[in-house]
Amino acid sequence: MRTDEITLDTSNSPVTDVTRAVQEFASATGADGLLNVFLPHATAGVALMETGSGSEHDLESILDNVLPRKHAYVHSHGSPGHGADHLLPVLISPSLTIPVQEGHLQLGTWQSVVIVDLNRDNPTRKLRLSILESPDRSSS
Repeated sequence: MRTDEITLDTSNSPVTDVTRAVQEFASATGADGLLNVFLPHATAGVALMETGSGSEHDLESILDNVLPRKHAYVHSHGSPGHGADHLLPVLISPSLTIPVQEGHLQLGTWQSVVIVDLNRDNPTRKLRLSILESPDRSSS
């Protein structure tokens, strides 16, 4: 299994497109297999979605309705609404798996890999990429 870790700054937007970085990792392997994308943080998630069409804003609006910042969360340290940040990974998983063929992500036409991070208290994130390669069938 090959693994790499990327450091990201998510301070510019609650939705950060990381497709290019994930594809670069897959390309460097040239492998067939399954690529795991894992965000080891308690207040952010990783997802597949269409970007550049306004969907990012729609996602932010929906999350604001589902996890309002002004709610009186029991988990209340940090900035106002930080309790919502800790609930986000329940709705948007901190990991996903993408099939890879000959080093190419097998994503749909409009799918992008994004980090969803509403937590403005900690914009520095680590993204772990690991590929579990298919056995080499030519040596069988």
